[in-house]
Amino acid sequence: MIKLLHVEDDADIREIALMALELSGDFEVVQCETGEAALNQVQNYTPDVILLDIQMPGMDGIELARRIRETARHADTPILMLTAMSDKRYIDAAFAAGATDYVTKPFEIAELKERISVVEGMAEARQQRTKKIFAAKSAADQASQVALFEPISIYDVDNVIEYSSMENYVAQLSRSALFGSTTFAFSIREIEGFHEAMSSFEFYSLISDVAEVSSDTLQGHQFLMSYAGSGTFVCITESGWRPNMNGLMDAVNLELSQTELFDNYGQRIHPRVSAGQAVRLIWKSGNSVMDALAQAHSSAEAASQAHTRAMANYWQVDQTA
Repeated sequence: MIKLLHVEDDADIREIALMALELSGDFEVVQCETGEAALNQVQNYTPDVILLDIQMPGMDGIELARRIRETARHADTPILMLTAMSDKRYIDAAFAAGATDYVTKPFEIAELKERISVVEGMAEARQQRTKKIFAAKSAADQASQVALFEPISIYDVDNVIEYSSMENYVAQLSRSALFGSTTFAFSIREIEGFHEAMSSFEFYSLISDVAEVSSDTLQGHQFLMSYAGSGTFVCITESGWRPNMNGLMDAVNLELSQTELFDNYGQRIHPRVSAGQAVRLIWKSGNSVMDALAQAHSSAEAASQAHTRAMANYWQVDQTA
């Protein structure tokens, strides 16, 4: 049975949701009318999923999501926004605050139950990956290592969200025909070597450090960023800004060069990134949007691999000259 916390100030909606979810037999539902009451509730209650309205008296649902995410016990708890607010600015703000998914009213109970079950399953998989990360003490602990291709949860970095949340964000914009943004991706060069040489915790720290440096470099622009696995980060920016990818990656690499990063042996590491092409999302919807994300993702990985090959050719030529 899934334990669910539902925060909603409208009594009629609370009653409909309570009856529908509890009658299904799959949910144990606790309800709160205000954000303040919900914060008090989550101090002693650990739900599997949290449903939040946005427009509430006092603290709104976006601020509540942000406050919930600040508590360690709910860093991975799925948060679904259940709201009538369909403007893109609310969707952007909700995902930036830590929302996992976004459901607009009016909603079908069957769809809501399906979305709850999906994100709850994602949370369980994410928690298993996190356990692996902290279980591996050295690079030799191969049985505990997180696979290179797996997304990794990154915490406490501005505008960095789960990859599953990024997919839900894209799907929500697609459903609402609200696209007009740009997507791009960048990859850490020689990521396979880092992954092979490092423990899972060292690798996690590397990914988190690159995410933080990249987020800091992007400050001043509206964006969401997510780690998609295999050393690649995917970003979506507002339509008013289409980045110069060469200039942006030069800025990120300059910041990385000035940031002292070390492995567990105290040896300094020097990660650098390569960027793919920026892809406009205007007038795209449905599968074409996901195709655009995949195009940005693959072009970043291709750019990273091309840089590695170019460097290898350079050293071979230099040695035979």
